[in-house]
Amino acid sequence: MNVEEEVERLKEEIKRLGQIQPDGSYKVTFGTLFHDDRCANIFEALVGTLRAAKKRKIVGYDGELLLQGVHDNVEITLKSTPSATTAAVV
Repeated sequence: MNVEEEVERLKEEIKRLGQIQPDGSYKVTFGTLFHDDRCANIFEALVGTLRAAKKRKIVGYDGELLLQGVHDNVEITLKSTPSATTAAVV
């Protein structure tokens, strides 16, 4: 799987495990993602995928590197995206 595919899968998993926010974004803790069996089977390097998504401004979280245990309570936010109709107009 290439990086773009992994980032897309990450978005799906954050939506599955996270809580939707009033602004349309989703929030999930790093620990929830890290300890989820399905995520463990999908992502060989979850931290690397998160960093790639953060670099692309798809997700946001405090810090640069997330470590299991130490950062389990860090919230990861999947930023809301414009609707498909808005994107088609542009």
